[in-house]
Amino acid sequence: MAQIKVFYEPETELLTIFWQSPRPNQIATELENDIILFKDGDTHEPIGIEILSYRPGDDRISGISLELGQQNLVNT
Repeated sequence: MAQIKVFYEPETELLTIFWQSPRPNQIATELENDIILFKDGDTHEPIGIEILSYRPGDDRISGISLELGQQNLVNT
């Protein structure tokens, strides 16, 4: 099972998701709907995203669920 790091800051409404480790040379590109894509600076491989103005239930990432082992913990 892949490891994903998820950071949510409710005060600033910022959700950050990394499916690979952040890089010192990462590149950030703003996509539509206030979504930032992080890529490796050398390979340009996507490594994470950041969602601005995020609140639980946000429809920009509907259908994503967080699972630990076999137990389903959070559906968005």
